[in-house]
Amino acid sequence: MRTSISDRPDKALALRQLIDREAHRAGFDAVAVTTPDAIPQAPARLAEFVAEGFHGSMEWMSETLARRADPTTLWPDVRSIIVLAMNYGPSDDPRELSAMPRHGAISVYARNRDYHDVMKGRLKEIAGKLVAKAGGDVKVFVDTAPVMEKPLAQAAGIGWQGKHTNLVSREFGSWLFLGTIFCTAELAPDRPEPDYCGSCRACLDACPTHAFPAPYRLDARRCISYLTIENKRPIPHEFREAIGNRIYGCDDCLAACPWNKFAQAASEAKLVARDDLRAPALADLLALDDAGFRAFFSGSPVKRIGRDRFLRNVLIAAGNSGDGGLVPACRKLLADPSPLVRGAAVWALSRLMDRAALLALRQDGEEDADVRDEWAFVAGERETEGTSA
Repeated sequence: MRTSISDRPDKALALRQLIDREAHRAGFDAVAVTTPDAIPQAPARLAEFVAEGFHGSMEWMSETLARRADPTTLWPDVRSIIVLAMNYGPSDDPRELSAMPRHGAISVYARNRDYHDVMKGRLKEIAGKLVAKAGGDVKVFVDTAPVMEKPLAQAAGIGWQGKHTNLVSREFGSWLFLGTIFCTAELAPDRPEPDYCGSCRACLDACPTHAFPAPYRLDARRCISYLTIENKRPIPHEFREAIGNRIYGCDDCLAACPWNKFAQAASEAKLVARDDLRAPALADLLALDDAGFRAFFSGSPVKRIGRDRFLRNVLIAAGNSGDGGLVPACRKLLADPSPLVRGAAVWALSRLMDRAALLALRQDGEEDADVRDEWAFVAGERETEGTSA
């Protein structure tokens, strides 16, 4: 008869102590354990999210629905799930950047080295010591597989999913990276964390694009993080002004959470923070070619969206800046090889130049339909936009 660790309290306690010790030694701020069957409500909620189309163009969410719904579908041998969290709280309120329209606002998490790189190696170290101690097998995930980290983190007791759908902690507010270790060891689970949001709706009211149709429900198609990162198309006109100077993601709903008052700023050394990404000048970003973009964002999650999508975002911010000094840089991008960039440049210039002067720059022979739509919209030949996310 096989004896599990859970049948031997002394061994189970020693193993848990090792996990806690190694997690904190590796720089994680919270660690807890849950079971693969601890989130029975999550699959139905995810299915509803996808059925309503709230996932937008993120087809991978619908394609991996079954595997996300049940951790044992992803790995049948899993018996326990260790959830680890790392604080990335900022030292100031990221919303203050909205008062600096000539500079770009990059989401707090992306101002550091890519968290996948920061966390995965450390998780593997912990997992290796777990196997050395208990035997069995492990798998490590950091937002790179169909794992529902946030519901699992709530089930493990690290925090709860707030009305903005992100994890909230009484100790760290809304600023936590999550990673998981799936293991064959049978560990005693921790208690789930109750929901402490109460009647508060600060996060919902803070959203610039009204992306929450109801508490605990997010329509990603209206979310600035989705629009500037996941969306590969031109950004719909209805959201462009509200985006302001947010060129990669948005922290408004996270920053508005009252639980952040208990959070402490994360160690910049641990996260490998980059000061040059706190408030980069739009003028400098508009000058980036592909090689320059790759070099500047080396090691950053921003690099994953590519130069063209990023320049699209920067041009939206330029159009919202009111800075006529950016006109020459935007004009140059009217001839960019990327139609995504050219179309955004048309819109940016329509906000910074006289309409007649801009239309004088219009060239015949534009082959891309989206760019032609941008020119037609500026010229008044279309009452509504012809592009969408």
